[in-house]
Amino acid sequence: MKENSKISVVLIEDDETIRNGFTYLINQSERCMVMNSYISAEKAIANVVNDKPDVILLDIELPGIKGIEALPKLKQSLPNTHILMLTVYDNEANVFTALSKGASGYLTKNDSADKIIEAIQEVMEGGAPMSMNIAKMVIHSFHKNQNSPLTKRETEILEQVANGMSRSKIAKKLFIDLETVKSHIKNIYSKL
Repeated sequence: MKENSKISVVLIEDDETIRNGFTYLINQSERCMVMNSYISAEKAIANVVNDKPDVILLDIELPGIKGIEALPKLKQSLPNTHILMLTVYDNEANVFTALSKGASGYLTKNDSADKIIEAIQEVMEGGAPMSMNIAKMVIHSFHKNQNSPLTKRETEILEQVANGMSRSKIAKKLFIDLETVKSHIKNIYSKL
């Protein structure tokens, strides 16, 4: 991404109302711009390489090839593009599968427009966006696993995200730098 240009975004979403709504909201942002959208993974896989987006927002439940199945194909075609899963289905299997196949973050469609735009910006800055619902799920999963790979600090940060606290508030509360919070969240994703 060039210094003064907007973050280019491609949406892959079959629901026209959601696709149009997100396009409108993202285009209202000063830093992001939807350059294209696709109603299916098949159309995206065939054409998205020409768009060369910075970020792809990918729905999981697409007709035909599902978003999770399309994820490795998209990453192969566009290895430097960040892919954020955007879905109503925040079940554990989907989250862990998407992350293991190269998703850079996982958000639910009921996240606010501001949260989604913030996530797009965060992933471009090297962060790993995570919604409150996903953080709760990860905590629950690791509580079941007594051999959790998370450090005490990572667990502490994850719990704050699950409680709906912003990254900047977490940094203030824990007396650490905002970049440190982002780094911990990225480490949590890589451990997943």
